[in-house]
Amino acid sequence: MIPPDSPVRLNRVAVKRKPDTESRPTDEIAKDAIAGYPEGIAELRSVLDQRYYDFKSGKVDALNGEAFFEHLRQRGTEFQLRYTHRMNILEATTQFEKWLEGEVPLVRQDLTLKHAAMAEAVFPFFRATFYRWLQLWPEMCGEVTRAPKVLGVGDLHIENFGTWRDEEGRLIWGVNDLDEAWPAAYTLDLVRLAASAYLAIEDAHLSLTRREASEAIEEGYRDGLAAGGEAFILAEEHQWLRLLALSKLRDPVAFWKKLQACAPYTAKPPQEVRNLLEAAMPAPKSAYTLKKRIAGLGSLGHPRILAISSWQGALIAREAKAIRPSAWVWIKGSKTADIYGLKLVQRSVRVRDPFVTFHGRWLVRRLAPDCSRIELASLPAERDEARLLYAMGWETANMHLGTPRAVKDVRRDIAKRKNRWLHKSAKAMCKATLKDWETWRHGWKRLTKS
Repeated sequence: MIPPDSPVRLNRVAVKRKPDTESRPTDEIAKDAIAGYPEGIAELRSVLDQRYYDFKSGKVDALNGEAFFEHLRQRGTEFQLRYTHRMNILEATTQFEKWLEGEVPLVRQDLTLKHAAMAEAVFPFFRATFYRWLQLWPEMCGEVTRAPKVLGVGDLHIENFGTWRDEEGRLIWGVNDLDEAWPAAYTLDLVRLAASAYLAIEDAHLSLTRREASEAIEEGYRDGLAAGGEAFILAEEHQWLRLLALSKLRDPVAFWKKLQACAPYTAKPPQEVRNLLEAAMPAPKSAYTLKKRIAGLGSLGHPRILAISSWQGALIAREAKAIRPSAWVWIKGSKTADIYGLKLVQRSVRVRDPFVTFHGRWLVRRLAPDCSRIELASLPAERDEARLLYAMGWETANMHLGTPRAVKDVRRDIAKRKNRWLHKSAKAMCKATLKDWETWRHGWKRLTKS
């Protein structure tokens, strides 16, 4: 259909003072304009007919609309990640913390402590900067980042494992923190876990070689995936891991002394938090003291409200921690408020901690000497590090098996991966992290002052 304003446009063209249009009538210009239309339409018709024939004959497959738009979204995200990588670590931290301020009521003093801890050594820096990892990941690891997606842990590292008690009182070992859970390539968790082991080796916290570390993690993951997973119940089996988890360095006396030394919580807590903490206490209820707990690195700066009480003659503790959507939301520029920690707990191969509950933007849990994260410093000097990393690889498979529709694709993909792909990717991310850490060490004080 010819637009109604076409005669007006043609008159404008006709009066322009150009050699090829000067004094030409509008009808001649119109004839020239449409002279090629029939031929062009015939050519287009031929192309469409050929495409239709190819489709009907099975020579080409129909394009999946959802897959096509997902591809476009992924390309858009990759572009954004490449763009944000142009920031240095100081700029990235500034931008991330601006976003963070809109998600949780930040504790500024704790954030300053976090900045200082990041400067002390590369391993704490790594733990505290998952947001930066997401910027570096696509450029450093290329094709590895486009592996099949699962609901993953995200901020996985060798100090993100701990123990808890199940409903039967049995000791369970597994991934401890799911604050950054998000659908992503399954390779992200493996590369981040291996990179954390490399940095621990760099800081002399582990004594095995990098090759031994990556091979142990990958072997554990492959075996766990092939077996369909199995949770680590430290009872009749896994006695070596039980001895590791209950080492003398996790002494109850030292644990409770450290908790009781926490500063009093002097602000008025949200009524929601007080109700959650009281509901988590056993009956009969007893008086409790609120304290401010400073812990973690990735979440340092998030409010943590600790309730300590004496119950039946001994101390007990419950903690309410403010949680937020994953840093993936920041990196993607998304508006979603989805938090995936609970979904991963419910879907993965896991014996649940009955004392961990998710309530909106708060996570409530029991704290005890045998119910907490295991730090490298608390591990006994005599330990089988390769065996421990193998278990961490297996536990990563336990988490990924919570996305059953992706398992077949993951198995097929990892079966094709050869030539020490995990070592190469972890090595690249370590190199980028060390470079960022050097920049942070020399510039973080200016950032904190500003």
